[in-house]
Amino acid sequence: MSANLLYDHPGPRARVRNRVLSLVFAVLLLAGLYGIYRSFDSTDQWTWQKWQPFFQTVTLPGGQEVNFWTDYAVPGLLGTLRAAATAMLFALAFGLVFSAARLSEHRWIRVPAGVVVEFFRAVPVLLMIFFLSYGGFWVFGTLIEPFWSVVIGLTFYNGSVLAEAFRSGILAVPKGQSEAAYSLGLVKSQVMRMILVPQAARTMLPVIVSQLVVVLKDTALGYIVSYPELMLEGSKSSAVFGNAVPTFMVLAMIYIVINATLTLVAHLLKRRADRRGVTNTSTKAAAANAAAAGLGGGVGVAG
Repeated sequence: MSANLLYDHPGPRARVRNRVLSLVFAVLLLAGLYGIYRSFDSTDQWTWQKWQPFFQTVTLPGGQEVNFWTDYAVPGLLGTLRAAATAMLFALAFGLVFSAARLSEHRWIRVPAGVVVEFFRAVPVLLMIFFLSYGGFWVFGTLIEPFWSVVIGLTFYNGSVLAEAFRSGILAVPKGQSEAAYSLGLVKSQVMRMILVPQAARTMLPVIVSQLVVVLKDTALGYIVSYPELMLEGSKSSAVFGNAVPTFMVLAMIYIVINATLTLVAHLLKRRADRRGVTNTSTKAAAANAAAAGLGGGVGVAG
């Protein structure tokens, strides 16, 4: 109702203006897309020779048969998913631990946790990956594999962002929830684990998913340390087939499909969680009404 009161439906002149602006925007968009198409066409980017590797195996001048998907795309995609999945799990654990530490009542825990979170939020991911791979030997005395350089760098940055997201979500939970839990005799760790964190996770699900999408995309930074992920393998294939622009267009579509699927799954989970929450609320309300009706009936009989 408040949205209807605050929103003014457009009148005849506003509707005409909106249609005109929409038409102008559509024309400009089509003109831009046509310009891009002509630019690519002028450099022979739409020829079958450049797109052939995506549809069939190509025989190189030396007689070697190469397939874009089995030799480059699929191994690179598996490397991307492996690094992303590992970094996602570690980042979630990092975020939960440090969000709880930042909410600690003990200053000697809260302050160092805040310093760690703010430090890793401020340092670029690429710099962390580069340092771990090439400077890690001087700090740890051993070489760090490219896989772990990518995973650790993504974990520190995205885990710090998730820590702030979890902290904001926990602080957004009404204080009555924790006060009721304390009144039942629960200690703080139980309140965090059983009451606050589940509600904060459901509230912050869109932020969490968007950050996980960032993790997946940032695995492409492993290119700088020669980690065999999708971008690096795609670059190798473009050098073999001589079709850099079509290759990166296909790689972009692969990223879009994966991220769209991840976002869709998150929306389905959120819808299910919201529906379950509404169902639980309705059940509790019905039980309370039934109890109140029973109490009222009992009083009436006694009277």
